[in-house]
Amino acid sequence: MATPKFSKEILDFFNKLEKNNDRDWFNTHKAEFKANESKAKDAYKFVYDSLNKHDVVDGFKLFRIYRDVRFSKNKLPYKTHFGGSFHRKKPELRGGYYVHIQPNNESFIATGFWEPNKDDLLRIRREIEQDDEDIRGIIGNKKFKSIWGDFVGDELKTAPRDFDKTHPAIDLIKKKQFIFTKKYTDKEVTSDNFIDDVNASFKAIRPFFDYMSDVLTTNLNGESII
Repeated sequence: MATPKFSKEILDFFNKLEKNNDRDWFNTHKAEFKANESKAKDAYKFVYDSLNKHDVVDGFKLFRIYRDVRFSKNKLPYKTHFGGSFHRKKPELRGGYYVHIQPNNESFIATGFWEPNKDDLLRIRREIEQDDEDIRGIIGNKKFKSIWGDFVGDELKTAPRDFDKTHPAIDLIKKKQFIFTKKYTDKEVTSDNFIDDVNASFKAIRPFFDYMSDVLTTNLNGESII
């Protein structure tokens, strides 16, 4: 049996959908969508199985094609991409993975912490305030940086409440999200080794996840809270 992959047909379908994003066209081509969705599910499942060879991922979700337009100015009914998320086993393991497949060289993978809750965000900030050496050593590692680059995501314009704006780690303390992304071309996405590269990239994030999991399962004294 051939190894599942994200085929050119998936990207071609989304290119057509982008030009015909209405319910009549989609309903006429629903069988084509379902065939491509099935192929995508197989590929996402292969990513899931690959992750579980070096991590504990207890589930993945392929997001629906239908857009929620209730509170959006964009009323187009369908997404023109596939998005799938993978969740590490909580409470002891933290962080998540995301794979986004979109034509015209818009595909990417992402990992990290999208929306830490209020308590988790404060705990991360207090840890960094106390000692930022470990996290800087991880994200500044040459090999790590060659794969993931720098953090992306939202951050405050100034110091959070009750934090010193002159603290030497204020650049990290101000962050509201701790996300890394990696972009791919259409040629890379449809290649035979794409999922292998995705898996290797996700595996490389592990030191960061180990650090954050340790922080979020202990108090500032290093005592377990789970």
